[in-house]
Amino acid sequence: MKFIGTRGTDEKKSFSEVILNPAAPNGGLYVPEKLPKIDERYLLKFFDDMNTKTYRHIARSILRKFKVDLDDDLIEKSLYTYLRNFDHEDVVPLVRLKNFYVAELWHGPTRAFKDMALQPFGVILSKLAQQRGENYLILAATSGDTGPATLKTFENRENIKVVCIYPHEGTSEVQKLQMITTDAKNEKVLGILGDFDDAQSALKNLLKDEEFKKTLQENDIKLSAANSVNFGRIIFQIVYHFWSYIRLLSDYEIEMGEKIDVVIPSGNFGNALGAYYAKKMGLPIDKIVIASNKNNVLYELITYGRYDLRDKRLIKTISPAMDILKSSNVERMIFDKFGEERTKELMSSLEKEGYFELTKEELEKIKEDFIADFATDGESEEIIRRYAKNEFYLLDPHTATAVKAYEYLKEKGKLGDNKVIVYSTAEWTKFAPSIYYALTGEDVNREIAELEERSAISDKDAIAYIEAHLKEKAPEMILELFNKEITNENIIPKEKIKEEIIEFIKN
Repeated sequence: MKFIGTRGTDEKKSFSEVILNPAAPNGGLYVPEKLPKIDERYLLKFFDDMNTKTYRHIARSILRKFKVDLDDDLIEKSLYTYLRNFDHEDVVPLVRLKNFYVAELWHGPTRAFKDMALQPFGVILSKLAQQRGENYLILAATSGDTGPATLKTFENRENIKVVCIYPHEGTSEVQKLQMITTDAKNEKVLGILGDFDDAQSALKNLLKDEEFKKTLQENDIKLSAANSVNFGRIIFQIVYHFWSYIRLLSDYEIEMGEKIDVVIPSGNFGNALGAYYAKKMGLPIDKIVIASNKNNVLYELITYGRYDLRDKRLIKTISPAMDILKSSNVERMIFDKFGEERTKELMSSLEKEGYFELTKEELEKIKEDFIADFATDGESEEIIRRYAKNEFYLLDPHTATAVKAYEYLKEKGKLGDNKVIVYSTAEWTKFAPSIYYALTGEDVNREIAELEERSAISDKDAIAYIEAHLKEKAPEMILELFNKEITNENIIPKEKIKEEIIEFIKN
């Protein structure tokens, strides 16, 4: 399979080429020239013998459908991470609650859904670098989950250096500790005085900065990225949508060909894009529900057809991994819907004016697949509290936005009678103080107070409270963070990012 750029293509690229060099021409993103098609016979092949089929079987089959130019041995090594580094035999277990199912995407080593893609991705990229005798600098901008997952998958790998950029005051304590306690010699962590959009903009600018790339070349280093701008991330985010559907089939919850709805807490739109591509490939998905927090640019796009950043500022919420205004993967969806020329027009308007608006006809095409809602912090807390009490199930704040969206849209008659899968993107341990406040009912006046006023309880104490009162058990990989030495904490103004990275690679 070949890949093309959303804003034009100099030449078509192979899968391995776009993994190693994710920056497409003219500032665009790489997408498959044509998505593979999967019919009911394919799904039945797994359904008929599900007892002997594993998550790795389905992942391997999806990769083969894309005809990736990777040898079988490398594919097997990458997929072995699902067996070695995940703590549930299903990799993505489905939990049935009262009216819907929860697909838990967080059973990997950093307890967030980014492990689903980054664990195999790290194996592939580093092995390709070694096979080619090349050295790579991997950049990762994070709102809290991509950073830890990137650092974990690449720690001490040969031919690889990693720089992780995160907003210094924009992640949870656990997320931050997962980054600044890394002691891998090939990794550098930079906390910037800015927000995630600043971090992501810096990454995108560096990917197309010719002077920066020349400096890397002089040091015998090539440039790549671990964010979902890299299609190597997206391909693995398609897999779990197929897995979840097949699990419902194997549990006799649905019949072959029966449509389902999926609900996805979304910041950078990569998880949602995986669902959209899965649907385009033939998976029977009806509606893809996009759930946002108060940074609800995706809700406005899908509901009203406008992407308007002109009067917006990033709002800090209890779901920080979704505190994003510039959702990169929207571009891939727009390209699939409207083509190259319209994509260039809309993206140019967004970059130059901070705004674009779809036509009425274009908006209707978006609504064929998507519907959206958003949740305030108070609404998310109410969901967490209610499900802990009534369902004995602990939701993290991001998943709570998805449950709120499902309940609201269902109540308003905007969702039909399809079975529903809610994708849970993080374990509760990564946001324990927010859950503590939700469970205890303690509150602050959000009209006059920022979230920093909620610093009375530490993550460690919040985890201890939840363990004691809800009989939940935090995994050792989280608990040990509070005793680890801080080895990689660097706080810099965003203007210094390039300078710091150059110093790191030279040393």
